[in-house]
Amino acid sequence: MPQPQPARQYPENHPCHHTAKMKTRLQELAQHLREDIAKIDEPKARGMFETSAEVLDGLTRAFEHYEQGSERAFQ
Repeated sequence: MPQPQPARQYPENHPCHHTAKMKTRLQELAQHLREDIAKIDEPKARGMFETSAEVLDGLTRAFEHYEQGSERAFQ
């Protein structure tokens, strides 16, 4: 996966300034969810945390696709 550009590399009014910040937050939250899985005994809760992390990974990819202009919808 390509390294995201930091938000500071874009002017504040550029959409990628904000997408970069959101990607960082989404990645941090996904990581936190995965770390908490080891602390939870209940299988359904563990599954919910992993599924939630996967959804956040998908949202992160959507932001990347927007930045790269690689999706038809963003062209």
